[in-house]
Amino acid sequence: MKIELTFLRSKVARRIVMLFIFCALVPIVALATISFIQVTNQLYDQGKRQLRESNKAIGMSILERLSSIENELKIFSSSLNSSPRASTHRQAEEYSKHLKKRFEGLSLFTDAGKCIPFFGPTEQPTEQSEQEKQHLMSGKTLIVTQSGRNNRSRVYMMRAVDPHEPRQGILCGEINSMYLWGISEYTTLPSMTELCVLDHFNNVIYSTIPLNQSFYEKSEPKMSRSSSGWFEWKYKDKEYLTSFWDIFLKPLFFYPKWIAVLSVSKDYISAPMIYFKKIFPFIILLSLWVVLLLSVIQIRRIMDPLEKLKDGTQRIAMRDFESRVIVTSGDEFEELGEFFNTMAKQLGRQFNALTTMAEIDRAILSALDTNKVVGTVITRMHEFFSYDFVSVTLIDSKGKNSSQTYVGSDKQDAVKIVNDVEIMPEEVEKLTDNEEIIVRNVGEDLPNYLVPFAKGGISTFVFLPLFIKQRLAGVISLGSLDSAAPDQEDLHHTRQLADQVAVALSNAQLIEELDLLNWGTLTALARTVDAKSPWTAGHSERVTEIALKIGHVMGLTPSELENLNRGGLLHDIGKIAVPISVLDKPGKLTEEEYQIIKTHPRVGARILEPIDAYVPVIPIVLQHHEHFNGKGYPDGVAGKDISLGARILAVADVFDAITSERPYRKGMDLKVALTIIKQESGEQFDPKVVQAFLEVI
Repeated sequence: MKIELTFLRSKVARRIVMLFIFCALVPIVALATISFIQVTNQLYDQGKRQLRESNKAIGMSILERLSSIENELKIFSSSLNSSPRASTHRQAEEYSKHLKKRFEGLSLFTDAGKCIPFFGPTEQPTEQSEQEKQHLMSGKTLIVTQSGRNNRSRVYMMRAVDPHEPRQGILCGEINSMYLWGISEYTTLPSMTELCVLDHFNNVIYSTIPLNQSFYEKSEPKMSRSSSGWFEWKYKDKEYLTSFWDIFLKPLFFYPKWIAVLSVSKDYISAPMIYFKKIFPFIILLSLWVVLLLSVIQIRRIMDPLEKLKDGTQRIAMRDFESRVIVTSGDEFEELGEFFNTMAKQLGRQFNALTTMAEIDRAILSALDTNKVVGTVITRMHEFFSYDFVSVTLIDSKGKNSSQTYVGSDKQDAVKIVNDVEIMPEEVEKLTDNEEIIVRNVGEDLPNYLVPFAKGGISTFVFLPLFIKQRLAGVISLGSLDSAAPDQEDLHHTRQLADQVAVALSNAQLIEELDLLNWGTLTALARTVDAKSPWTAGHSERVTEIALKIGHVMGLTPSELENLNRGGLLHDIGKIAVPISVLDKPGKLTEEEYQIIKTHPRVGARILEPIDAYVPVIPIVLQHHEHFNGKGYPDGVAGKDISLGARILAVADVFDAITSERPYRKGMDLKVALTIIKQESGEQFDPKVVQAFLEVI
């Protein structure tokens, strides 16, 4: 009979054959003895380490729960402090659903001894010491305990509602012990363990097992010398291995400390060792075990490449495409590792392409300004596609050939705008006919607006037409120094990006048109109000211009300047309700007529109330006739109670009014007007605004 040996051509197969040859003569007894000693010691030490780490984790969990409860009590006390006393029950109802999981009961004890319960029964603990009261009045939280039954003490958390106002009382809640010790429906205690929490006098605060004399005899010497450690004690003929760990509470809660004590039966820890002793004789008798053990070493050499490939596959599943496997087995596994690395590289490139495209999409679609959209496109295309030249040309929808080109380079971060570039009608027609992608070499017919850039050594151009509502709105031009044909995958991504850019540009144009419409409407409203009287024509626009200059000097933010601009244009909109006979009266107004004039700020505010976007403008319109000394109208507010925009507008309004012609007087000279403004600094006007106004003038 002929034996086929073709399988030995495989290195893996030959390695397995050699496995059983070299692993037959290892001393059984010596190996078994060493294993027994090492395993028993390691198991016992491991049990002690696990017990100590579990106890420390429980202590940290208790401290974290105390901190969590304290934070929720802080939030609740802040809500009481910021709300009228009559609304405390309403506040409690809002928080009670969540607080009831943390507290058995919660009450407010006033300095007069009155108790206001929010939910559950809460007894006030014994009188606090002076140090505890000082701790509470410093804005910190106090924890006190009170003896209870069944190895459980009541734990109270107390906090002042407002440390600066002791009359508002002290919040006192009895903490839910089920939550605090982690023994709710999902217990956090390790299996087969018993938890005990002691105070600094070794009094029991909580315990899942009764403590006897043996416990205290063994624990007190240990706990008095160290903040953590372990000891052994007996309960009902059962030996326990116990770990203790101090939970320091004094800095946060003025309570010296709690001691977390975790016990586990020594039988439970010794169970693995007992099991090992049972099987040890069988191990000795099975001489074949040695062969199997040594064979694992060789098998591991086989399995190691497989494990590396498995780990690499898992990392790829977690989107870690930079991972590489290093296999140096010198067999088929090494070849498989090389194929795996090639696949990971290709997948990583594909994923990075998709991720970067998504980032670019989010960046351009979130921008509402044309310049930001174009700048983002140019920058990110340089980063991802590695083109040497990127430009975006936008065609003006109002003109046939009018365009604006934005040019970027990988050697500079700034984007340059070129306005003197013209796109010819025939070029527009070519771009319109080729809606996808156009690739041209420099030697071919290039558009006129790209000829200057071809002199920089660019060999190949890629054009991506941009369409908005089926109209050519622009073109993205990409240039490369490499004359090789562009990668088709990159072209596909750039075309997708171009479509997104078109959408973003459409959104930006719409926003810009809406903004122009908004400001045009505001200006039209201002002119409508000013047109009611020939003496006030252009008044609102002049006042707005002066106010904005003052605002720039005073360092107002763009948002504040925008509100000031709106407020300036609309500040006199309430004069719509004032009769023309009063506005154009050449003589002195009667008291009744003056009262009518004084209504226009409030009327203006009421007109703007229905428009949510103009809510920040209403105080400017309402208060622009208020005086810094409180003698203005309509409400007589003073100082910084008047909005800053109204204080700025007041100076600009008066200056334009006294320097303009009116039916009852002539416009004043500039020097006279400035003298009046200076004299009213601190009286009618804010001195800081006057100072900024003088810098402007």
